[in-house]
Amino acid sequence: MTTANAPEILILYYSRGGSVAQLARQVARGVEEAGGVARLRTVPPVAPVTQTAVAPVPEDGAPYVAKSDLAECAGLALGSPTRFGNMAAPLKYFIDTLGAEWVSGTLVGKPAAVFTSTGTQHGGQESTLLSMMLPLFHHGMLILGIPFTEPGLHSTRSGGTPYGASHVAGDDNDRPLGDEEKSLARTLGRRLADTARRLGR
Repeated sequence: MTTANAPEILILYYSRGGSVAQLARQVARGVEEAGGVARLRTVPPVAPVTQTAVAPVPEDGAPYVAKSDLAECAGLALGSPTRFGNMAAPLKYFIDTLGAEWVSGTLVGKPAAVFTSTGTQHGGQESTLLSMMLPLFHHGMLILGIPFTEPGLHSTRSGGTPYGASHVAGDDNDRPLGDEEKSLARTLGRRLADTARRLGR
């Protein structure tokens, strides 16, 4: 929703090692730089066999997402680490529960963008970003990327793609976000907030 011309953007992600959460915070900064409101949310982990219930509130970081967050947002940024060139199971599991939102058109016409982190430069960043776009198309969302008018896309030697923001975290998840990765993630957030405002969301 847009409150006093300040669109609220839902930044929904799953992060295991912390690098996707860092990217999410940079996207949020971009949203706020463009005069929007960032709502950070995460999804709980999943397991083949559930032995214990997940706490209703995570110990740290963003709260767990609720279906109402999707209805209340003016735009969506979706983030996941790569799992063999695809989004991680916890995020896919949540998306697979959105049948009612698909039927009712909750997300139709809202702008969306995606972001990811991989262990290596060739760990499947672009295929993971594309995999996250597919259900968003089915929900009728308007997909945004990062245009090549952004200088960082020409000079980055780590993360950042025209399909969305990205980060190379290293095999041990020990590489911090680079300046260009941060800049491109903020660009993505600004584009989301600007587009939501222009659409009158």
